[in-house]
Amino acid sequence: MTKTPTTWELFVAFFIVAISGFGGTLPFARRMLVDRRQWLTPEDFTETLSLCQTLPGPNIVNMSIVIGSRMRGWRGSIAGFLGLVGAPVIIVTTLGALYSLWGNLPQVRAALVGLGAAASGLVIATAARMAEPLLRNRPRAAAPFMLTGFAAVALLRLPLPYVLLTLAPISIGLSWWLRSRERARV
Repeated sequence: MTKTPTTWELFVAFFIVAISGFGGTLPFARRMLVDRRQWLTPEDFTETLSLCQTLPGPNIVNMSIVIGSRMRGWRGSIAGFLGLVGAPVIIVTTLGALYSLWGNLPQVRAALVGLGAAASGLVIATAARMAEPLLRNRPRAAAPFMLTGFAAVALLRLPLPYVLLTLAPISIGLSWWLRSRERARV
């Protein structure tokens, strides 16, 4: 991790994340926080995102508040939040007004479909980059659970809460059993 950012640097970083992403800012947040600014390690980013997913509200908004708080307290939380949501509120309001005027044009519809496909690709690429440190630092037993979860939700279209309620206790139990076996060897 590099030096602790100022509140202004937090605002600017999340502002750049916000204006870089359309329909999905998580890939841009990871690139900004881990790769460019090096405020977080890949593991810290994944753990912080996991925490933010358990909180109510949008994950990336929660992340801007949590990271801002870690770096600069309540002022950092406000700076991260305002940087993340300020520009999009203005942009979306403007785009909404423009869409009400020209939304029925085929070119506008085609452009929105293309943007949706690009955002999906970015989310998949970010998921792959986030999985890398998890797979490197976790037992190989995690792979079957990841594949089973993906197949159940993405391919079989089973509800995510049911999949998690089924796989989580099994994977936790297996992890506990593998660790206890490791400790017994030592």
